[in-house]
Amino acid sequence: MLCATKLRLLRIIFTQAMHILHIYKDYYPILGGIENHLKLLAETQAAHGHQVSVLVTNASRHTRIETINGVRVIFAGRLTTVASTPLSVELLLHLARQQPDIIHLHFPYPLGDVAQRLFGRRGQLVISYHSDIVRQKRLLHFYAPLLWAALARAKRIIATSPRYITTSPFLSRHAAKCSVVPLGIELAAFATADPADVAQIRARFGSPLILFVGRFRYYKGLTYLIQAMAQTPGHALLIGGEATTYRADLEACAHAAGVADRLHFLGQQERHLAAFFHAADLFVLPSIERSEAFGIVQIEAQAAALPIVCTELGTGTSYVTQHGVTGFVVPPADSAALAQAIQVLLANPELARRMGLAGQSRARQEFSHTRMVERIDQVYEAVMRN
Repeated sequence: MLCATKLRLLRIIFTQAMHILHIYKDYYPILGGIENHLKLLAETQAAHGHQVSVLVTNASRHTRIETINGVRVIFAGRLTTVASTPLSVELLLHLARQQPDIIHLHFPYPLGDVAQRLFGRRGQLVISYHSDIVRQKRLLHFYAPLLWAALARAKRIIATSPRYITTSPFLSRHAAKCSVVPLGIELAAFATADPADVAQIRARFGSPLILFVGRFRYYKGLTYLIQAMAQTPGHALLIGGEATTYRADLEACAHAAGVADRLHFLGQQERHLAAFFHAADLFVLPSIERSEAFGIVQIEAQAAALPIVCTELGTGTSYVTQHGVTGFVVPPADSAALAQAIQVLLANPELARRMGLAGQSRARQEFSHTRMVERIDQVYEAVMRN
């Protein structure tokens, strides 16, 4: 009887290679959850033998085309940015020249949707619905009719968790053609770390260590974590860069809470990120808005066998972290609830260890990048068959 790995390989070998065109606003080296996901997905698909192109906007007005790890990336010249949406005429023109089998639009990106509607008739449309538009209410007022039309046009809609389908006012009306494909990462990158790096981090900051990783965006809820630190022991390590929330504001909050000496802003730590996960005692994702649609950083923590405290947003956060199994899920914007969950894990190291191992096992079963790509391939194949 063939093992599962051999069956997967045979399926890849005998599946007809497709030309896949991904559309989004940014791509690596821009760092972000969707950008990282898109890079990993495109490169893995290219390694599986598909012809993969990515159409995004450049940071400047100039267009450039590169082949990066087997993926043809078109960085279309950008005119300007309005409401976090890059505008590019070049993107429209390049889309008109493509002849893909699958157009995979990563939402939210209104210009990509408009471009596909006008110039993307040659491929079957698949939408990855990463998040509702949460903050740009005025933009959504004007864009909603186009969004409804895009979801109606799509042959298949990919959602990252079952809960998001039921709680999104847009996805819930198209639940019948939604497929759940959780995000995945390269788990091996976080499964181990250099013991010397781990020891150095612990020697520098002491213990216990509470870790946050992510860009400082308004919806991350970092002020509530800072307030929770006033009720918990140890040090909080904040890894990431400024975005819509600024470090100076968070530092002022830390001083007001009396925890400035136990709160450490460490910037980007790409080279040593795994070591920080292994040095920490637990991971906290204190997000407060539905903009945190999945929380892929939780998988990185799970890969390192860290227990997690996250918030219930009606999104994928509580799908990745299972309450009472791989960590604790608490109400959003509630520093007291955050503090209580942190206290329980710090006071019960054996419970924290069990939850961390349970999370690591769940990550291996559900959130590997190979599992994610297999599921997306199955969506493509179903679309092409129909």
